[in-house]
Amino acid sequence: MTMQDSTQDSTVDQTSQQTFDSLSPINGDVVGTHPVHSAEDVSAAVLRAHEEAAWWSALSFDERAEQLLTWKGVITRRMAQLAEVMHQETGKPHGDALLEATLAIDHLDWAAKNADKVLKRRKVPSGLLMANQAATVEYKPLGVVGVIGPWNYPVFTPMGSIAYALAAGNAVVFKPSEYTPGVGEWLARTFHEAVGRPVLSVVTGLGETGAALCHAGADKIAFTGSTATGKRVMAACAEHLTPVVIEAGGKDAVIIDHDADIEAAADAVLWGACANAGQTCTGVERVYVHEKVYDAFVAEIVKQAETLRADDSADSPLGPITMPKQLDVIRSHIDDALARGGRALVGGAGAVGDRFVQPTILVDVPEDSLAVCEETFGPTVTIARVGTVEEAVRRTNATAYGLGSTVFSKARGMEIAERIRSGMTAVNGVITFAGVPSLPFGGVGDSGFGRIHGPDGLKEFTYAKSIARQRFKPVMPLTSFKRTAKHEQQLVQLMTMLHGRGTTLPKLGKPVKGRGKKA
Repeated sequence: MTMQDSTQDSTVDQTSQQTFDSLSPINGDVVGTHPVHSAEDVSAAVLRAHEEAAWWSALSFDERAEQLLTWKGVITRRMAQLAEVMHQETGKPHGDALLEATLAIDHLDWAAKNADKVLKRRKVPSGLLMANQAATVEYKPLGVVGVIGPWNYPVFTPMGSIAYALAAGNAVVFKPSEYTPGVGEWLARTFHEAVGRPVLSVVTGLGETGAALCHAGADKIAFTGSTATGKRVMAACAEHLTPVVIEAGGKDAVIIDHDADIEAAADAVLWGACANAGQTCTGVERVYVHEKVYDAFVAEIVKQAETLRADDSADSPLGPITMPKQLDVIRSHIDDALARGGRALVGGAGAVGDRFVQPTILVDVPEDSLAVCEETFGPTVTIARVGTVEEAVRRTNATAYGLGSTVFSKARGMEIAERIRSGMTAVNGVITFAGVPSLPFGGVGDSGFGRIHGPDGLKEFTYAKSIARQRFKPVMPLTSFKRTAKHEQQLVQLMTMLHGRGTTLPKLGKPVKGRGKKA
């Protein structure tokens, strides 16, 4: 860290003069210098955000949508600029950065245009017992949402919370990763240019700044990162009963059935495992291949992988490992797999360099090895032979994680997908669910809980407001001390008439089992 007197181009004032440097993972050069916002700075940012939330939430859905779509236009016109900031801070190729930006733009557009339909007040049935009531429900903004973002997808991932929280009527305080603070500042700055008010603000710093956000009075925290850090975020937020949405790690698997398109499956697995240098929460880390096509699949993916190389050249399809300490994790997983009888068909023991990791394909790896059980977060993948799809599903589900998954099958894709314990599954594609704005994104188990994207993502940053309004006086005074024994007898008769007989399923016309029997 350095000490200097320079000011920050940000929406948050700074009481401390402490700063930190953002470094290029390609060559170690300083990309930018940013303030370390203190707990006092963060509290002030959240307090200011509450003031902005009052203005923002008072706008109509159409008015908010207009503001957000204006911001969308600014981002779109400056997409190349945003991609360059991402490239400098993460090292990812420009093409990957552009793809990330386009996906974020598409989600911003969807959230802005669909918030009204998903969240506005609507009538719901009141039931025969409460027929005198008019019942409605709507989803109201929480107030201020704190977003703690990751470094691997510093635009797409946090925008899955930011865009949906803003569209729902909340103000947002964004704490980007210390590896990508410039991206966070870019987003906040362009929002302020488009809207004219800091409804979206940014605080930068290290882990202490993120911890301070958990204690600063936000109405919800959206976190993306490791499972271990997610647990610490939950513990901090629990002190204030601050709700959280957690998108944590994954150990995503691919199942390849005997009738799969082998060339397409190999291409998808290789991209899913190695794109962004393997630093993808929903990236491919395990593959289970039916024995009938195992040899053909392995031969195809090895042929394709041998053409990939990670280096510092401008046209390299793979960038560096952004977080230096992850190199040790990747190395330990490869070494453990090889020491326990696994074989590297591509890459292997010498794949991990000082900044770059070469694609590595491992076979014959024990199921209890690090490379199969723990998140590697590098351009590596294990491939295992299975006798049946049932075995593939069982081994896929034998993990504490449950984020994404993939199935390649011409005839049984949907059937297999439904049996996988994961929040999301792609059939005959890879990570395609992330690009569909109307689909919720999130996991189960150690992969976290809560959802971003889609209608669920909008509702995630709201609370349900239910209203029952009396339209006329009730026939029976059920909620009154004027209720008599006669009223209670009438109530029993009514309930017996309504619910005492076997219930018929809608459209099917069949009695529900176990009901309708005489006592």
